[in-house]
Amino acid sequence: MRVFVADDSFLFREGLVRLLGEAGFDVVGQSDGSDGLVGEIVDAQPDVAIVDIRMPPTHTTEGLEAAQQIGEGHPEIGVLVLSQYIESGYAQRLFEEGSAGRGYLLKESVGDLDVFATAVRQVGEGGSVVDPAVVASLVGKPQPASNLDTLTDREREILALMAEGASNASIGERFFLSQRTVESHVRAIFHKLELAPTDEGHRRVLAVLAYLRS
Repeated sequence: MRVFVADDSFLFREGLVRLLGEAGFDVVGQSDGSDGLVGEIVDAQPDVAIVDIRMPPTHTTEGLEAAQQIGEGHPEIGVLVLSQYIESGYAQRLFEEGSAGRGYLLKESVGDLDVFATAVRQVGEGGSVVDPAVVASLVGKPQPASNLDTLTDREREILALMAEGASNASIGERFFLSQRTVESHVRAIFHKLELAPTDEGHRRVLAVLAYLRS
């Protein structure tokens, strides 16, 4: 799997490149700034671009903005954003326009090579990854009343299992429901949360984020 690495810290970037090489990835490009970053990534044609959320010149959201541009203009390139701190709002921004091939991890996750490599591969294969610490911060954050209040008890139970990563088939087994019945409940959840008809993976991630924020 081909990978591009963008981080302004030379030591962190070089360490990341070495770890990726040990895990069997082909690092096809590197960058230490946001100027021209999107073009560099597109030219390198990686399967996954790993981008620091805070890049020069302002060290605010340059990496996130580059990730969003790549996701919108080049969806065939997966984007994994790394952050030094838990910034759940940035994670939500990353997934607003779609979840396929996108990930958000804390830099400390890089320390566990197996976990990190699995996340990179998952994003490269079109999946989505959210750091458990970010999920935990969303779970513990009180939110105002929302459309979640319109869900039935069964719909909330199904949404809770979706948040744990359960498939429709496993949800059906848990509640002794047919897959068609589960799909009907899931469609009702999407409708009540006012999630526009796009790909189901995208709406599933947004529904789970809404649940976690509640």
